[in-house]
Amino acid sequence: APGEYLALWGPSGCGKSTLLNLVAGLALPTAGQVLVEGGEIGGQTEAERALMRQHVVAVVFQSDNLLPRLTVRENVELPLRLTGAPAASMSAREALAAVGLGDLGGRYPGQLSGGERQRVAFATAIATHPRVLLADEVTGELDRRNGEIVLDLMDQLNRERSMTILAVTHSPVAAARAHRRVVMLDGRIVDGGPEHD
Repeated sequence: APGEYLALWGPSGCGKSTLLNLVAGLALPTAGQVLVEGGEIGGQTEAERALMRQHVVAVVFQSDNLLPRLTVRENVELPLRLTGAPAASMSAREALAAVGLGDLGGRYPGQLSGGERQRVAFATAIATHPRVLLADEVTGELDRRNGEIVLDLMDQLNRERSMTILAVTHSPVAAARAHRRVVMLDGRIVDGGPEHD
């Protein structure tokens, strides 16, 4: 639902990332429908799905996918410039400030910790002001402290920006942060999970 923070929880290999890729339009279903904001995306062209990812849905993966030869700010600016967004530099600075890295824009990814690189990936995702954030095992490669920082950031984005979040995780700690947990096993949803605060 709009503004909901939902965790899709289950063991590795159960199909969580595949489901997330379907919601992002990175993969197409072989049966059924995928509805995002009421629109069925299975019949869209790749260009239409790419446009949806530019304006409606953003994805953050377990690996930060930053380009090592670009500065942090340039990494965040790149998707904005590719879409012709106005004021790309300003939007990148605002996104970096929102994730607590406003003073690191001139550094390169190799000069950052794993947690900082993951927060740059979040800045890149939120720079376009998406309404839906898909997070795929974003704490999977982080230590406990940096994992908590990233989970706090998702809480903040959901609370302060009313961003809808679908977080894929096999971590019970990460799943407990969400408003609701959906359990997946062997490619099927097996439990909708109770809502909690």
